[in-house]
Amino acid sequence: MQQPVHVPLYEGERIDDLLTHELKIIQSHEVFCFSMDAVLLARFASVPKRGRVMDLCTGNGAIPLIMSTRSGEAVLEGLEIQQRLYDMACRNILLNGLEKRIRIFHGDVREAVTLFGYGQYDLITCNPPYLPAANGEVNERDHFAIARHELLLNLEDVIRVSSQLLKNGGKLALVHRATRLIDIVTLMRQYKIEPKKMRFVHPRRHAEPNMVLIEGMRNGRPELRIQPPLIVYEQGEEYCEELHQIYYGQRDSLA
Repeated sequence: MQQPVHVPLYEGERIDDLLTHELKIIQSHEVFCFSMDAVLLARFASVPKRGRVMDLCTGNGAIPLIMSTRSGEAVLEGLEIQQRLYDMACRNILLNGLEKRIRIFHGDVREAVTLFGYGQYDLITCNPPYLPAANGEVNERDHFAIARHELLLNLEDVIRVSSQLLKNGGKLALVHRATRLIDIVTLMRQYKIEPKKMRFVHPRRHAEPNMVLIEGMRNGRPELRIQPPLIVYEQGEEYCEELHQIYYGQRDSLA
């Protein structure tokens, strides 16, 4: 990693520790911060050692930053529609001295094929908005509403565009609510992405899963491998041993 550089912080912003490989990240309570979902996806996705990787809805760039610890010589990119988050992501890349390895673009996922072309990527990741626009109480602050609700982008948009951007044999990795699993699998197959591996995330043992990690291959053959469940909290509020290893850099992958 290159030497980090000084970057400006704006009102309400802070620098947090990503807890792996000495990476830092600029965040603000005024916009949607990265969460465990992003960390799990970045560790679950089959990151190639070479090639081209795109993170859709990249927010402040947490997923490309974490994937940079696993990607070898792969080119990492992120696409974000919100100007404030795009600017924050660009500064996060500079903060960590990764401007030669990660590129951030400002734009709409629905126009990504026009921006980047068909069949350009080996891997696409996305931590998309989880809630349909009509469901739940929509936060009046746009940054939160756009991140949580399908106001500007829905699940079908993500999967359709990903299918167009992927090379034949390229992979799409998503993290989403477990309750949307049937929608995800149905749409993947509709757009010629065959689910290949999946893992449920449970908050506690004996609780229903609240998240699902799933990866599919463009024009892949049918064969889905279901990995052992990830139990976040084993006792009280203590993370399980696997999460400790992920967060503190002793383990590079959830795969």
